[in-house]
Amino acid sequence: MAEKLLTIREVAQKLGINENEVVQLAESGQLPAYKVGGVYLRFKKEQVEAYMKYAKISDKQRANFSDYPLKDRIIDFFYFNDFYILSAIVILIMLLIIFKG
Repeated sequence: MAEKLLTIREVAQKLGINENEVVQLAESGQLPAYKVGGVYLRFKKEQVEAYMKYAKISDKQRANFSDYPLKDRIIDFFYFNDFYILSAIVILIMLLIIFKG
């Protein structure tokens, strides 16, 4: 008897993530997947369950967000968003010049 493979939707529900994240996990090789007909992704139940155990271990090993100091979070925010902040300031200055002049 043939083994029933899980669909993207079933795996997403099992892992508690959205379908796009399941596809990304499969494409990155973190979650083993099989193409049926060269198009449809399918997953073995045992491999999904093994990934779930791995993901739980990884979650515990990751640093807790609350352990990350506020100062460092603020510095990272400005580092990664400096272009958008600078652009917003330039636009605001230009709008002030346009509407006052």
